[in-house]
Amino acid sequence: MSTFPTFDFAAPFQSMFADFQEKSKAAYEKSTAAMGDYSEFAKGNVEAMVEASKIFATGLQELTSTFVADSRAGFETLTAEVKELAAAKSPTDFLKLQNDLAKKHFDEAVAAASKSSEALVKLSTEAAKPITTRVSLAVEKIKTAA
Repeated sequence: MSTFPTFDFAAPFQSMFADFQEKSKAAYEKSTAAMGDYSEFAKGNVEAMVEASKIFATGLQELTSTFVADSRAGFETLTAEVKELAAAKSPTDFLKLQNDLAKKHFDEAVAAASKSSEALVKLSTEAAKPITTRVSLAVEKIKTAA
């Protein structure tokens, strides 16, 4: 009988190969899950862009409708004011009326510009909201991944 211990040379290689297969399978599953998450995230980004575009288009349509209505009302007012100027009895009355109308129109122009800029800022904020939500989500995902 031999006194030398028996040693299975294949066992460490089989163990190493089994460990390699297990780690490879885990890495594959993890990368597959990450790709699924990425695909879902990209889909969400596209949906956010579509939603932002819809909000922006609807808002522009409303602003345009308001602008058209204001323009019509302004034209009617201008017509009445021209008639009023034509009915002035003297040059002094004409100049006074013209001065009053100029002040009125300046104040109305400032108010309209302020109203329009507020509406555009509000629209931009509303349209950007879906996108900012996605950016926040992306930042959170990066924080958790890091």
